[in-house]
This record gives sequence, C-alpha cells and structure tokens, in this order.
Amino acid sequence: MSDAPVRATPGTPCWVNLMVHDVPGAEAFYGPLFGWEFAQGPPELGLYMRGRIGDHEIAGIGQLQPNPMLHVCWTTYLATDDADATASAIRTNGGTVAVPPLAAGLAGRLTIALDPAGALFGTWEPGTHPGTMLTGPHGTPVWCELITPETASIGAFYRGLFAYDERAGGDGAGGDGPGPDVQTLALAGTPVASLHGIGSGRFRERHPYWIVYFEVDDTDGAARLATERGGRVLRAPEDGAYGRTAIVTDPEGALFGIVRSPDRDVRSPEGGAPGSAGGDGQDVR
Repeated sequence: MSDAPVRATPGTPCWVNLMVHDVPGAEAFYGPLFGWEFAQGPPELGLYMRGRIGDHEIAGIGQLQPNPMLHVCWTTYLATDDADATASAIRTNGGTVAVPPLAAGLAGRLTIALDPAGALFGTWEPGTHPGTMLTGPHGTPVWCELITPETASIGAFYRGLFAYDERAGGDGAGGDGPGPDVQTLALAGTPVASLHGIGSGRFRERHPYWIVYFEVDDTDGAARLATERGGRVLRAPEDGAYGRTAIVTDPEGALFGIVRSPDRDVRSPEGGAPGSAGGDGQDVR
C-alpha cells in the first residue's frame, strides 16, 4: 500500500478479489503471471492471501465459501464510506446482499452482493486498508467493466448506490441510440468503470459479470504463460484503441483481461474500456 493511504471516493473500484477452491493453486498461477508475492490477509477472512508487488498490496485471493450465490470469479469492490447504508441501498434498488457487512479486523468492512441482473460485486468500507494503491506497472488492475444484458436499468441500479454522473457514455449508451449499448460510470466527470450490454441471449454458462483488466508488459507473452500454467485464452491478443488486449481464464475458470496500454496508464474515455470484453456484442465464452 501507499505510504500515505488515500480514501477512495465512494463508487470507485478500489480493490479486486478472487474467490477460488484452491488458493495455493491460484498463487502458483498468478504469482509468475503478474510478479506477485503473497502475504496472509486478515485472519477473520480465513484462508485469504494478498498479492503484493514490493510494499504495495494489489489484490486478494480467498477460499470460496459454501454459499449458493457465490462462485469462482474475480470480484470488483466499490468503495463506500458506510457499508451498512450501501447494503440497504442495494436491497432497496433491487439487488441482493449475499454476504452482509463483515468486519475484516481493522482493515475495513466488506459486503458481497449481486446486482439485479445477477452480476457479483463487492463494496469496501476502508479502515487501515484503503485498497489497491498502485496502478500502471505490470500486474496491477487498471480498469473494471461490467458485462450485462443491458445497461439502462443496470446503470440506474448503480447510480442508486453512488453519485455516478447520470448520463455518461458513447453514442447509444443505454441502448437508445445507434451505437453499442455502453455506459461509463463517472464520478465528478472522471470515468471510473464501464457497463457493456450484450443482450440477454449471450449468457449461457456464466452469469453477467464484472471483468478486471490487468496491465502487462507483453500481452502475447502473458497469454502464452497463462496457458502454460493451466489457463485458457478466450480471446486472442488483439490491438485496439486502448492497447493490446486479451481475455483469459485461470485454471479454475475465473475470467480476466490483460492489456498492454499505449501510455502504461489506462484510463477509459467515454464509451468504453480496454478491449471492451463484450467486443462487438459477441460473448467471450
């Protein structure tokens, strides 16, 4: 973490967490891929490891708990100043709270929830742990995007939780124009995440999901290494407006993106995200 932790603005993706059956196996996969070392996280969370680059904590890997609403995946956590109030707002706006606000020692309080379409996400009320405080180098998360059936009602759900700009996105955002169904979640005009609607017919084996993009020095090399260590490439490396991207999974099937951004500091302009996991409306599964 940073020497001078900064509390993230509510609604900002502030932490990413992987839930798996085999935590040591995930360490063996992500350590070489992203250059992470691991340290035990708060004991209140059981078998829970934090991936680190130097002194900076980057992401968490935890044991999947027996809960029918939870599944193996990368989870995006949105910052909140009040976990209880946000959990109440999730319910009020049509979402489901799978894990009510839970204290992780002095580190903070987490909640795990599903939006009305079924996408899993978390909220984090920081204590001593503000979240990921390093962005840009190889192995750090640089963008989060929600892949969902449509963005109009889902965008309204997230705006009911946090003070996102009411109207942000490219042409056709929300599905009411000729362009793709894309919205950008912005706080005070600054994009922080995006929503990509791909239609309800695209979801077959996987629920709607948040995808995390990680910066890498070499997209092709990282994709090869992922397959060598038991993962799969779902979308081969390709060049786009946000750099060279690929979509891969780890050995347990958790999906994530990798991107070599042109300026090494990915920030999505209005209307998209690195690679746009939904692509041209084709589901990556």
